[in-house]
Amino acid sequence: GHRPLRREILEKYAVSSTRVPSGLYVQTRLFNATRRAWQFLADLESSVLRQEIDQRAVDRPVYVTSLPRSGTTILTEMLERHPDLTSHRYSDFPNAWTPYWRNYLLQRTRIRAPELKERAHGDRIQVSNDSPEAVEEVLWMHFFPFLHDADVNNVLDGRSRNSEFDRFYSQHILKLLAVRNAPRYLSKANYNLSRIRYILGLFPDARFLIPVRDPLHHVASLARQHARFTRASQADSRIPIQLAMSGHFEFGPQRTTVNFGDQQETRVILRCWREGRETEGWTRYWAATYRYLIDQLDSSPELRKACLLFRYEDLCNRSAAVIDAVLEFCELSMAGFEAIRTEYTDRLSLPDYYQPEFSPDDRHQIAYHCDPVNEEISRYFQVPA
Repeated sequence: GHRPLRREILEKYAVSSTRVPSGLYVQTRLFNATRRAWQFLADLESSVLRQEIDQRAVDRPVYVTSLPRSGTTILTEMLERHPDLTSHRYSDFPNAWTPYWRNYLLQRTRIRAPELKERAHGDRIQVSNDSPEAVEEVLWMHFFPFLHDADVNNVLDGRSRNSEFDRFYSQHILKLLAVRNAPRYLSKANYNLSRIRYILGLFPDARFLIPVRDPLHHVASLARQHARFTRASQADSRIPIQLAMSGHFEFGPQRTTVNFGDQQETRVILRCWREGRETEGWTRYWAATYRYLIDQLDSSPELRKACLLFRYEDLCNRSAAVIDAVLEFCELSMAGFEAIRTEYTDRLSLPDYYQPEFSPDDRHQIAYHCDPVNEEISRYFQVPA
């Protein structure tokens, strides 16, 4: 097990109001335990809808991916409001298996729109059951059970394929597009950073949006969230179970790292966390993540063409330029999006609700491990100055 976080850290980020609703917890456990039956029902759904989904194609899907706390949520929230895009939503979980039937029933039984409230992260983002969310991870985990086992390489590079998953995943996206009557799919999934090659093998015209955050503030945000969810898990022991069944292993007692193929570095990161060296662990994880991405970009012109990298800080401070670059890269029209562009240009800003509080040694760790990677990855930023 991991060494407990110091009491002063836990108390600083106390989350007394975070609880897993009992109904959601029971439903999630039920769907998790019966997922093979739901796979059968999903295939049945596809058979019933064969004529409708055969009239559609997965056209230029947009994937938002990076390390957590890099702006992927707010970017997805904005893009989901584009008239050409739709994504999974909070309401698509825990029944991620039959998206057409579930959405069809919801559209015909809803009495009133769901209410917005700040999400458990305490980061100003307001969400409801209609907000976009990372839901597809439960499908990846079902077909690739090793994806969150840090003892093995978690990367899916497409050299070996799971044809059953490829068929299922493609049909799943087509059913979501059909029931929402949307032309294109939008995905927010941080773990897809380790699967870009695999996804490109399935959808060669896919677009990947990858924000990169300054490591000093990024590491502070990651450590802050882990402390919040660890504290919340002490108050409600169902939280880490719920997170794991949902495909979230970023924060809390069930936290683990993605193994990008460097087994030695993965073990060092996990040892840092076990021994309570939080900053060093997160710093090494930041560096390992983007070092892996740089290696992928260096080795593949095809992958470089499919990815748009930009600074999270530019998304907040130069919002109009980044939004325009994103729309152009993804081949998304401005028609019907002008007011939303203006809204987010005015709304986006850097977090002001906390500041990094690092010791000199912590800052040295961040500079030593992250600064060279941060400088190297800047070669791939594509937003005009």
